[in-house]
Amino acid sequence: MDKHFNRRHFLTAGAALAGSLLLPAAFAAGGREKLRLGMIGTGMRGQVLLRELVRRDDVEVAALCDIEPIMLGKALAQFDKAGKPKPRTFGEDGDKQAYRRMLDSQQLDGVIIATPWEWHAQMAIDAMQAKVAVGCEVVAGVTLKDHWDVLDAQLKTGTPYMLLENVCYRRDVMAVLQMVRSGLFGELLHLQGGYQHDLRAVKFNNGDPAKPYGSGIEFGAKGWSEAKWRTEHSVQRNGELYPSHGIGPCAMYTNINRGNRFTRINTFATKARGLHDYIVKQGGAEHPSGKVKFSLGDVVTTTLSCENGETIVLQHDTSLPRPYSLGFRVQGTNGLWMDVNHSIHIEGKSKPHQWEDFQAYQDRFDHPLWRKYAGEAAGAGHGGMDYFVIHAFVEALKARAPMPIDIYDAVTWSAITPLSEQSVAQNFQTLDFPDFTRGQWSKRKPVFAFDDRY
Repeated sequence: MDKHFNRRHFLTAGAALAGSLLLPAAFAAGGREKLRLGMIGTGMRGQVLLRELVRRDDVEVAALCDIEPIMLGKALAQFDKAGKPKPRTFGEDGDKQAYRRMLDSQQLDGVIIATPWEWHAQMAIDAMQAKVAVGCEVVAGVTLKDHWDVLDAQLKTGTPYMLLENVCYRRDVMAVLQMVRSGLFGELLHLQGGYQHDLRAVKFNNGDPAKPYGSGIEFGAKGWSEAKWRTEHSVQRNGELYPSHGIGPCAMYTNINRGNRFTRINTFATKARGLHDYIVKQGGAEHPSGKVKFSLGDVVTTTLSCENGETIVLQHDTSLPRPYSLGFRVQGTNGLWMDVNHSIHIEGKSKPHQWEDFQAYQDRFDHPLWRKYAGEAAGAGHGGMDYFVIHAFVEALKARAPMPIDIYDAVTWSAITPLSEQSVAQNFQTLDFPDFTRGQWSKRKPVFAFDDRY
């Protein structure tokens, strides 16, 4: 990647991008060195992200909102441990609209949204309308209409929005971005990624807050944490329910929304057996959970075509026994990288028909962000990725710069879910992929805004 690339490329990209570059009123007079941030959702995921905010000297966490008092209490304990003042809290009374009072009353510069998926779109819209910058956990919305509504709210208000897709900051993923930009793989042709992660023990528990993973076979009202809300999506929906971990890096490599775009999509799904079998194996054949019919296919495969001729395959595989893997593959005219075997093959450099270990290449192409901040990221969630994604949001907001993963990226990556559901429901039909940029993809610069600062 060209280290001399800077944000002026974005600032001159055209009037259609102007809305995404405007900042909250709090920054109109020249910005701040310390941000006032809030968080909506202090559950298991929210607490991980909160740790990254609490340990920063350039952030004041001014407000927290959650309707589970237990989770609010755990979040507040982080401030005691850090010796920092506790923020104001909202939602202890169970009011699901309490976040709106937080947005209205706290004069926040930004907010992190880490709630169940079905709340993301409306909460982001409300925050942007309140001129509070949004850092939203994946996904951006549930329905296709959600995605258009979030996009239109951002463009109308000009409030910054970033999708907090942490896998884009994985060390090997960013090194491969450097390799792609340097032309190591030649011209890209085919990519793969996905979310391949055994979540059976996440989707079920016994409802005890002290045992959120693998403690039983309850879900819904009787479950806790993700079992309380996420499992119902597996009951009701069939498609690529969690695309951004896989598609985010692939979209970066292929310059989606920056000189390239998705054109067509189709999705196939296997039958659903894994979650039911898990319940039976846990002794729940006669349990109410054992009578539930799950809709989500155990392995869901989505294929995307791109304007510039590449194909991308995503796989969602969360209901069967398997080791964790995102299954990345980046293949071009000169060779390929695959993360499953941690290997690379480059014609003219590797021995014919043999893999090379990836580590030497990762060391050589290690991204400037990792070279600079690896020490600070040590101990952060998901192998350091959570440090980088929060760092990116905070630094972009402070600098009054475009978000590295912006509104167009957010809705394009996330809309794969409702489109995949539509394809499955229509007998695996191939569909046109909507152009959320409304033609601007061809004018945007084909380099992602990752530099040596954030």
